[in-house]
Amino acid sequence: MYPKNIGEYLSIDETSLSNGELYTIVTNKAAKGKKGVLLAMVKGTKAQDVINVLKRIPKSIRMIVKEVTLDMAGNMGKIIDRTFPDASKVIDRFHVQKLAFEAVQEIRIKHRWAAIDTENKTIQESKENNKIYEVKELANGDSLKQLLARSRYLLFKSESKWTESQRNRSIILFEHYPDIKKAYYLSQKLSWVYESTTNKTVARTRLALWIEKVRQSEFKTFNIISNTINTHYSNIINYFDNRSTNASAESFNSKIKAFRAQFRGVRDVKFFLFRLENIFA
Repeated sequence: MYPKNIGEYLSIDETSLSNGELYTIVTNKAAKGKKGVLLAMVKGTKAQDVINVLKRIPKSIRMIVKEVTLDMAGNMGKIIDRTFPDASKVIDRFHVQKLAFEAVQEIRIKHRWAAIDTENKTIQESKENNKIYEVKELANGDSLKQLLARSRYLLFKSESKWTESQRNRSIILFEHYPDIKKAYYLSQKLSWVYESTTNKTVARTRLALWIEKVRQSEFKTFNIISNTINTHYSNIINYFDNRSTNASAESFNSKIKAFRAQFRGVRDVKFFLFRLENIFA
């Protein structure tokens, strides 16, 4: 822990050093990933352990923290409530959007398994009837199975960023699977709320409209997302105060991973932490 590195705007996240061993990391956004970025790095993710460490910083100093970005994990929120009571908690927008993207992928994967199963049955029937099985090609040369596999990346992207081949593939995909089309535009609508809204009041209205569209869609996975948004509503809405994200924490995690890869893993954890301290604390 390095109390001198505290600031008004912090991020909290977890990372793995080696063999799945998790550490909770608190960083100062003002340092922009350079020296002085690391406020605390605590082994494990147990809230009370992290709280005990951070409470070693005098309360008068901890009270200067105005805002902390975090994910939706309950332990992270508990840590902030107990150690930085005056800080506003902001749930990272990318964690919310990721849920929507994963919901779209879940629908795509369900159809892909069905396509694989249908193809296997057709091949088996052809063998039993001494016929040669011919793959039915779509307009772009894909089979249904290939169409669903190759559509993975385009469903993560905004349609304005599609390549020509991705645009053609999306037309065929959406013709065959209108539920994927509906889910894709639901996820993009949520992204639009985040990208185009700067006013907190407007954000409340737009999120409410999005939640209503989800309710009408009757997609189980999207209903789970809307329930999650309702559960963490105040911390999600806080994003629209300063549009703060957890990108600084994710960037710091990436630097740790790159550092780890440079040394081909972490054999001596204490020495690895010592190196991180010298560079980032």
